[in-house]
Amino acid sequence: MAAELRRAPCTRAGHHAYLGGLLEHTVSVGTLVGEVCQLHPKLDSDLLMAAALLHDIGKIAIPDSILQKPGPLSPEEWDFMRQHTILGERILSAAPSLAALGKVVRATHERWDGGGYPDGLAGEEIPLAARIIFAADAYDAITTERPYAEQRTPAEAIAELRRCSGTCFDPDVVEAVVEAAEEVRERAEQSERKPVSSAAGAVSTVG
Repeated sequence: MAAELRRAPCTRAGHHAYLGGLLEHTVSVGTLVGEVCQLHPKLDSDLLMAAALLHDIGKIAIPDSILQKPGPLSPEEWDFMRQHTILGERILSAAPSLAALGKVVRATHERWDGGGYPDGLAGEEIPLAARIIFAADAYDAITTERPYAEQRTPAEAIAELRRCSGTCFDPDVVEAVVEAAEEVRERAEQSERKPVSSAAGAVSTVG
């Protein structure tokens, strides 16, 4: 499904521009969550992957004036933005077979210490899939250029996740996401190096 989303055409204008960026973010989160599932095969990978790819679906109902605002949001705008998890649950729960998925999406901004939204769940009250997506989402947000924040390095993102371990994030989930992020980064670096070595080999052969 992630591969299909990558191939989907995006129109880079207005609302479609934001949704295009959201699509890229969603696929990145899905890739990271997929790696977590590979490393921890006892997880419900079907539920996790579906929730990772649909966790921001409620944002389609948020006005452009909030989604694309270049500066900080006002308290009232933040209140509206925080409705996106509830809206996502409502959208998904319209299909009874997706009700469990909707509950996970609703909980993807709950914090381990109970300070998240929309329900103030804490600890293991939060579905495990939602805890994983919350940490993976944060990692991708930190390492991506945003209108309101500069892009930071993977090492800085890992340090931030660990700094917030036990408050924002489930400590065990943080380590699982860090392990997955390092695996994804290592594979990406290996992939980038391969064409160079192949080209060098071709030159050597010709010579």
